[in-house]
Amino acid sequence: MTAGRNASEGESIHSGAPHIPVLLHQVVAALAPTDGEGYIDGTFGAGGYTRAILAAAQCRILGLDRDPDAVAGAVPLLAQSAGRLTVREAPFSTSEQAWKASGLPGRPHGIVLDLGVSSMQLDRPERGFSFSADGPLDMRMGAHGETAADIINRRSEAEIADILYRYGEERRSRAIARAIVARRSDQPLARTGELARLIEGVLGRKPGDKKHPATRSFQALRIAVN
Repeated sequence: MTAGRNASEGESIHSGAPHIPVLLHQVVAALAPTDGEGYIDGTFGAGGYTRAILAAAQCRILGLDRDPDAVAGAVPLLAQSAGRLTVREAPFSTSEQAWKASGLPGRPHGIVLDLGVSSMQLDRPERGFSFSADGPLDMRMGAHGETAADIINRRSEAEIADILYRYGEERRSRAIARAIVARRSDQPLARTGELARLIEGVLGRKPGDKKHPATRSFQALRIAVN
């Protein structure tokens, strides 16, 4: 099951959570946590769903997240959980292996997934997910692998255009890719602000436009990186 991250929870168990999930009560009601059972929160994030599940039943939870910052931020909740929570740095695609490796008994009784990039990542310029504030062209949810800068500075023009069109539905992907390759021949692109301005220069922007011209391209790169 999936849900977003920005609604009021209203329960004391959730006080101090940096990000508050939406549909929280609906998710917990659908999951119906039971005493003695085990569950997986496959996109742990700030632990909002995990807190609610732990409060709803005397159960065990395995929290997974690709983001090492999310795992590091789980320390206070781990201390409060009385041993009922285990958190690992891993993508939810490895849930079965992670469950076996965790030593938790039996099989999980339910799984919660909150899919997509979170505000924990978008709101931090140093992670490079967004053009709303200048930061390095990183965009990785985890700590390993190719960055957005690697893609736009090393891939071929055709590959870049394909990424922008396939993952961002950017109709002028070829023109943007051509501009990127021309720019990087002088100096590699390294910052989100640089790339956003380049794309705006290619596509233009009408006065009053609420949507930045780089929106689709940044979406495409986030998908390609992760």
